[in-house]
Amino acid sequence: MIYTIQNACLTVQVKKAGAELCSVKDTAGAEYLFDANPAYWGRSAPVLFPFVGSLRDKAFVYEGKTYPMGQHGFARDMDFSLLKKGESEIWFRLVSDEETLSKYPFPFVLDVGYRLEDHAIRVLWRVENPSSEKSLYFSIGAHPAFLCPPCGGGMDGCYLGFDMPGSLSYRLLNGQGLVTEQVHTLPLENGLFRLSPGLFDRDALIVEGKQTGRVWLADREKKPFVTVEFDAPLFGVWSPAGKDAPFVCIEPWYGRCDAEGFSGDLTQREYGECLLPRQTFQADYQIRIGEK
Repeated sequence: MIYTIQNACLTVQVKKAGAELCSVKDTAGAEYLFDANPAYWGRSAPVLFPFVGSLRDKAFVYEGKTYPMGQHGFARDMDFSLLKKGESEIWFRLVSDEETLSKYPFPFVLDVGYRLEDHAIRVLWRVENPSSEKSLYFSIGAHPAFLCPPCGGGMDGCYLGFDMPGSLSYRLLNGQGLVTEQVHTLPLENGLFRLSPGLFDRDALIVEGKQTGRVWLADREKKPFVTVEFDAPLFGVWSPAGKDAPFVCIEPWYGRCDAEGFSGDLTQREYGECLLPRQTFQADYQIRIGEK
């Protein structure tokens, strides 16, 4: 099931499956979101919950028990229920059940909302811990894939922009999807870096330390066409290695994959969120179409 919301500037579609954003079009009909073509990547903008990235040995430990878990958790592969829908805003909900509790021993309520604000989409997350006794350990993140430039054509010659002076520091992943210790530098010229497919030969760029809260994509004339604004503690930038894909993902995260040397349990994971009993976590980010 796919739902449509719209305003005077944008028409947006969201799937019930995974509460996943699947289309963003302007008034001229130009598409800004990748269409999940499996030749490159079979998704458009999955919600990452209750984990972001990969876990060491593809499992986590909690209270002495080991639980297998795939990359990015399970919410992206589950059907959400429609919570409410208006002309320009929509909300979905996922609630823990016997299936989720067997592999992730925490009750939760996850709400995902999309609200149109002129030329922007506000993506809203709300995580509730319904337990009266137990803290909820989780991560949540975004993974929207933006066509580069809009309507496709390939990223080569387009630009990645950051609202920051100087250079950007980032880390890479190893073959198991775990973040490595070495820190790399992305040189910027007036906040811009010219894109080429080789940038992602070693998978995602992991940007920690809250270096910036605004990242954008610009066309070959350096004119921004998509800007992502967020208050998340870290983010990733990704496109599939070796595929010359026509999109780039800009991913605000509240959480991260394990480090390659990590050996602790769930309560010790870096960047993980801990929600006390009967408490609620809320966060959002904005996707702006057109000039930043």
